[in-house]
Amino acid sequence: MLFSELGLGPDVLRAIEDKGYTQPTPIQEQAIPWVLQGRDVLGCAQTGTGKTASFTLPMISILASGRARARMPRSLILEPTRELAAQVAESFETYGKHHKLSMALLIGGETFTEQVKRLDRGVDVLIATPGRLIDLFERGNIMLNDIKVFVIDEADRMLDMGFIPDIERIVSKLPKLRQTLFFSATMPPEIRRLADAFLSNPKEVTVAPPASPSETVTQAMALVHEEDKRKALRHLLRTEDVKNAFIFCNRKRDVAILQKSLESHGFNAGALHGDMVQSKRMETLEAFKKGEITLLVCSDVAARGLDVQGLSHVFNFDVPVSAEDYVHRIGRTGRAGRSGRAFTLASPLDGKQVSAIGRLIKREIPLIAIDGLESAEFLSEDEARRGRSRGRGKDKERGDRAPREQRAERPDREDRAPREDRAPREERQAREERPVREERQPREERQPRESLAAAEARRQQEPRRDRDRDRRRRRDEDEDDAPVIGFGDHMPAFMLRSARRPAPAEPAEQSSQEG
Repeated sequence: MLFSELGLGPDVLRAIEDKGYTQPTPIQEQAIPWVLQGRDVLGCAQTGTGKTASFTLPMISILASGRARARMPRSLILEPTRELAAQVAESFETYGKHHKLSMALLIGGETFTEQVKRLDRGVDVLIATPGRLIDLFERGNIMLNDIKVFVIDEADRMLDMGFIPDIERIVSKLPKLRQTLFFSATMPPEIRRLADAFLSNPKEVTVAPPASPSETVTQAMALVHEEDKRKALRHLLRTEDVKNAFIFCNRKRDVAILQKSLESHGFNAGALHGDMVQSKRMETLEAFKKGEITLLVCSDVAARGLDVQGLSHVFNFDVPVSAEDYVHRIGRTGRAGRSGRAFTLASPLDGKQVSAIGRLIKREIPLIAIDGLESAEFLSEDEARRGRSRGRGKDKERGDRAPREQRAERPDREDRAPREDRAPREERQAREERPVREERQPREERQPRESLAAAEARRQQEPRRDRDRDRRRRRDEDEDDAPVIGFGDHMPAFMLRSARRPAPAEPAEQSSQEG
């Protein structure tokens, strides 16, 4: 089937041709006709199958007629992250370039002023994250009672990030008569219940098993010791034909550490995680798309929906905690029918997570060996639990230990100097110069201790210092008999003026006789 057979408008088809596309993907082929008919749609497809175009293309055709009013957008698209919202905005700019539709992007990390100005002019398409949309709604800068098309994208990610209460609040502000489009890469029971609550007689479109990786992605796993993971990653980066790659870590702190480690070994690497300011995040992502940065070390903020054309590799430096996150991570490569490669670095403590991934994707990830590194084995659950508890007790983060080649250069324990010789010179000198305590007197020569009764009687007989001080202060005040007359030299000026009495009033009878 061709795009021209789906019922899209001529201007939209012209924009698609300019992009070089002729045939729709399965999710686009099934969803677009139902969206154009005004039906609610529940779409579920694996990542990288073109879900974004399946609702942006028909929305442009639907909104081509009509005009938006100030602060009352005609359509609303909710995205879980700022990067996804910006990517959807780019899609509207690409496919709607032959239309005069206005668009606003409401995301955090940017000033309210420019966003409010766009809303005041009226927008046809509003793309927002839940938090910023609620902020502007509470400020009175936006009204949602004119929404014709409402889209919830990456619904499973919304659930993971805790946005469901915000979405329920936003839905309560929308008009009852609207078209709702609900898209998700996975369909857990919680998402199914939300879809039943938000959608009205929806048309369900499912083109692939939930949480299944693309067949165009070649997967592999290297099982190494934790301290060897950086060396294994560098080996893969040098031996693989890496054009550009995402390198995923589980913690934001490890993202910065790994990025600096790669730069120190001569790799062109950048970092992307949720704690970065929005301007820096967008700048880094844009530099990666332009090829100015080859390797992007990132957290799971980049695991959902980000589309980088021609991404050749994905490396999981850490095995993801959730098995579904593994599918989304490796889904950044092998998109739009292209081939991609995904490598995962697992440690002996990751056996439980790897087993969960295998059960989800219905296959085992092939194991590979790294030249020059010792292969490891997964520990049992009890051993892994004890290993993690020891790591937490020592307050060490995984991946923060020095590489094995650096630790090998440290002196062995038996070659180290004794503890007293390793103390600083000043400390040893101070310890040597410390005076020896005087010898205590024998117990029989010591003065006997005073009894409690005698000590209490002695304290009662002695005058208290505070009481004597107060008594002396009062005595000194009584002896100060110097007379004080008036204000002295500090007489106020108004008291030196002469007082004039007003003239007495004349009797009323006398004044009348004179008249």
